[in-house]
Amino acid sequence: VQLQASGGGLVQAGGSLRLSCAASGRTFSAYVIAWFRQAPGKEREFVASITGTLFRRNYTDSVKGRFTISRDNARNAAYLQMNSLRPEDTAIYYCAAKYVQAAEYDSWGQGTLVTVSS
Repeated sequence: VQLQASGGGLVQAGGSLRLSCAASGRTFSAYVIAWFRQAPGKEREFVASITGTLFRRNYTDSVKGRFTISRDNARNAAYLQMNSLRPEDTAIYYCAAKYVQAAEYDSWGQGTLVTVSS
């Protein structure tokens, strides 16, 4: 599956952004979709994931209660709604996919930059 992330931008602290991940392919619902982020000078970290049909969600602790991951299998798309943004959320955000039985994420989008000003 090929992925393309979009929706990043500059927002003030406390604001919101919605990232989108558009996917190609006919078996989108067979993939777990995740969002990762990489801040300047830091390693890439997991943000959230959602399974293909049962829509089970998982979040890193720092975004719980603020971010919501969702997907629309009919549109081959996934989303990350980010509320109450903080300067420490500033990063390049990547969407990724793995087949439901795979151990690793092996499809990656190009990334979209989110900048949160204080």
